[in-house]
Amino acid sequence: MSTTNGETKAPMRRVALASCAGTTIEFYDFFVYGTAAALVFPKIFFPALGESAGTVASFATFAVAFGTRPLGAVLFGHFGDRLGRKKTLISTLLLMGIATILIGCLPTAGAIGVAAPILLVVLRIAQGLAVGGEWAGATLLAAEYAPAEKRGLYGIFPQVGPALAFALSSATFLVVNLFVGDASPAFVEWGWRVPFILSALLLAVGLYVRLAIEETPMFKKAERSQVGTARNSDSPLIGAFKYQWREIMLAAGSLTMLFAFFYIGTAFLTSYGTKTMGLSRSTVLTFGVCSTVVFGGATILSGIYSDRVGRKRVVLGACVVSVPWSLIMFPLLNTGSAFAFAIVLMTTLAIFGAAYGPVGALLPEMFQTRYRYTGAGTAYNLAGAIGGGTAPILAADLSASYGGTSVGFMLASFGILSVVCSLALPETRHRSMEPGAEEHVVLSGVPRRGVLDSGELDSAAAGGTDPAG
Repeated sequence: MSTTNGETKAPMRRVALASCAGTTIEFYDFFVYGTAAALVFPKIFFPALGESAGTVASFATFAVAFGTRPLGAVLFGHFGDRLGRKKTLISTLLLMGIATILIGCLPTAGAIGVAAPILLVVLRIAQGLAVGGEWAGATLLAAEYAPAEKRGLYGIFPQVGPALAFALSSATFLVVNLFVGDASPAFVEWGWRVPFILSALLLAVGLYVRLAIEETPMFKKAERSQVGTARNSDSPLIGAFKYQWREIMLAAGSLTMLFAFFYIGTAFLTSYGTKTMGLSRSTVLTFGVCSTVVFGGATILSGIYSDRVGRKRVVLGACVVSVPWSLIMFPLLNTGSAFAFAIVLMTTLAIFGAAYGPVGALLPEMFQTRYRYTGAGTAYNLAGAIGGGTAPILAADLSASYGGTSVGFMLASFGILSVVCSLALPETRHRSMEPGAEEHVVLSGVPRRGVLDSGELDSAAAGGTDPAG
């Protein structure tokens, strides 16, 4: 792809729109489930368990998807690395959209008994598989098209999708809630279904946008040259863990805090604000919409800033800040103030956004072309399973047994893990993502695994000295 201004801007605008629209739709579907799990699912799918146990069971179904997200990353990563990014992303969008619409049509436990929560879990598993394959493909779509010096900038487009999705899901629930009334039984009977069924409109938009985008230039180049593609080598999963297992584990550990913070903010605090603090549903949902402005802004600024100072420094800084904030947030919430709730929600999601912005460039830069979809997706979704899958359900149990302060200590533990792993991350800002770069350059007489930066490529091509020393 040409990098002249006139030839780059038009396709990059389309790519940015496609990557952003796709993640917005996928995460909208994911978030409406989290909001419903906090507000109504304990009553309609787990009524026999009582309020506290029903809430834990509801968040357990929310967590189920995080267990299947790594499987989705492996499954769709395999096809994404072998068949291409575009076809795989259309598949994930269809799976997510259909599962979400079906959840909106699902009978309650009062109508079909135990079959209702079982079907709910099955559809939640489908959501987890879809979102597990979505994120890596969307970020690769942006990163493999973007000019090397602007990967942080273009990498933010799939990253702001969750912010837009959280705003859309909260706003949709808020409008429905205002229409039927805060305490109306209509919200529990049918109002909660509206955001799920409206997903059909977003699905149509997403398919239209993604069908208009061509396959990424890097994948097409790899296919033509038979270099840097997984088709004639180890399976993507085996290759990724054989040659880049360290990158997968370090990236997963460094992102654990992000997921814990995000799903505590978008799911658990919705329940905590209404049930523990006694705030109205409309107040909590309004703050949720407002917090997306802060969260989205932090994501955009940190992604752009990472093009100047590097990905590692930005991610590490946010992880460090997360530890003391974890210990402060619940004492603030325990004041019972609506203002304190707003500050806690916005700050928690701002910290998440500051770390999340550079990740759209960081993970694609860490992996070879042949394993990139699988490696980036597996690392991202392992972090999601560890941080996002366990945090809401543990928080519900800890809060009920020991109070909110115990949830703060849990979050601080996730933050410390991410600080340690982030310190060991490589800096990737100057790395080349071209397919086959790692196959043709030999440093110190030993083939170098991983992805080489542009300086190493230039030095090797010119017959220069070993840049590694």
